[in-house]
Amino acid sequence: MLTVKGNAKINLTLDVLYKREDGFHQVEMIMQAIDLADMLRLEERPTGNISIAATIARLPCDQRNLAYRAAALIKETCQVKSGVHIFIDKKIPVAAGLAGGSTDAASVLLGLNRLWKLGLTTHELERLGSKLGSDVPFCIKGGTMLATGRGEILQPLTDIKPCFVVLAKPSVSVSTAWVYRQYQGQNVKVHPDTAGVKSSLDQGDLVGVAKGLCNVLESVTIPVHPEIRKLKQAMMQHGALASLMSGSGPTVFGLAEDQAKAEYIAQKLRSQCAADIFVTKTVGRSEGV
Repeated sequence: MLTVKGNAKINLTLDVLYKREDGFHQVEMIMQAIDLADMLRLEERPTGNISIAATIARLPCDQRNLAYRAAALIKETCQVKSGVHIFIDKKIPVAAGLAGGSTDAASVLLGLNRLWKLGLTTHELERLGSKLGSDVPFCIKGGTMLATGRGEILQPLTDIKPCFVVLAKPSVSVSTAWVYRQYQGQNVKVHPDTAGVKSSLDQGDLVGVAKGLCNVLESVTIPVHPEIRKLKQAMMQHGALASLMSGSGPTVFGLAEDQAKAEYIAQKLRSQCAADIFVTKTVGRSEGV
């Protein structure tokens, strides 16, 4: 038996450059691992079957689950006869823009590589992960990364200066595919200054990073779900360094320099907003799964 931690992620920047011939969008984004995490327990089964159980009822426990598909992919690729039972202690909200499904898949790939003693390199695991979803390779590596292509091409960046993160997940779910279908780049006036944020990361300038937060997908999700804008405004009102929607939404995050400020922001949000509120912190590459 093996237990693996799967960290969530936020997007410090997210830019959509153009639609590719393969139907995906070319993106450029700075992704950041955070300490909100699912815990996955993997138990080898001699029958050869794959099974999943989870702590929340709404999570599908069949082939629709990325963790199941990750187990099936690595089992088939490496011609493993054993099976596995996967138990997911789910802490990351579902359909929240935090890569909860992707990090579960990454955890299964990393865990089964160890449990079954397959000897796959990180690069080989990333290639497998990219077949499952664009965020899976990042979830394998963690830390602070520049992601390009459809999100699967990764360049390590200087880890963000450690800070606390307040998350607010309103009671709506957002389809990533729908958001990208609706995106109209010609209507977006402000795009991320990716080079500027990278420079701030290199200098350990958290305020500079905060000033550079930008996500062009807000142009799609916020008009449909105006509560996202209200959450961003509330975070700033109560002292966040900056606030942004993560991924395709609907989760909003705010950066805080210390835990006391983060807890204060969270307390105010809980009293004012209909959303699930979490306080967590950034995670560097050396601290990841």
